[in-house]
Amino acid sequence: MHETMTQATSTNAELATHLLAENSSPPPIEITDLRLVRGSRTVLNGLSIKVSRGEIYALLGGNGAGKSTTLSAILGFLEPDSGVIRVGGFDPVLEPDRARTQVAYLPENVALYDQLSAYENIAYFLALSGREPGRSEMDGALDAAGLQHEARERRVAGYSKGMRQKVAIAMAVLRDVPVLLLDEPTSGLDPRATADFNALLNVLKARGTAILMVTHDLLGAADCADRIGFLAQGSIVDEVRPSEGIDVLALHHRYGERTAA
Repeated sequence: MHETMTQATSTNAELATHLLAENSSPPPIEITDLRLVRGSRTVLNGLSIKVSRGEIYALLGGNGAGKSTTLSAILGFLEPDSGVIRVGGFDPVLEPDRARTQVAYLPENVALYDQLSAYENIAYFLALSGREPGRSEMDGALDAAGLQHEARERRVAGYSKGMRQKVAIAMAVLRDVPVLLLDEPTSGLDPRATADFNALLNVLKARGTAILMVTHDLLGAADCADRIGFLAQGSIVDEVRPSEGIDVLALHHRYGERTAA
């Protein structure tokens, strides 16, 4: 009896320690009061966003609202004038190498080597990050991404945009990093490819990945995001949770009203 109680106490202590460590770890993405000026224009003006583990955050805004600038700042390509950015606890400007180990980035137009196959592209790009996945491991990631088996050994020169996206997502799966940044990920995809893409995002979400996507697609964001932030004049002017049941027409109206110049 005493031994059983001791084991239970030990197990509870280990669980409490694990939960405490998880709760005390820094958010995968944390932006606080970010300000970035270019020439006479303030591109980001007091931007604050926090994305937790296993959360999909969609950032919506018109052209020039600061969406792509936000991604560039997170990636360390732009140095803010003031404010704080942390990626897995690291400053992407002061600690670029450590911050980049936390992030996979999927641009709107995925850059692959056209003369290489899907397998060869994955092997090459993963080697740059110190990973050497075997063929079976690559197949598992490509299965999750939904790329047909018969396409994997073909040169990617003949791939559609959706197929290229799937190769890039497979790379993100294999890198197994805490943060995934997406720039207009469903632009140019047909409805079936978009549905497949959103399903894969949910797989990554379940694995604990923090996902920040910038997009113009309000309906698509409502289908997959936990939170949607409306960006206007360099800051978040409104935020909604699709799970709260707001209908699409009301969402469009709210977006238009809050982001009007």
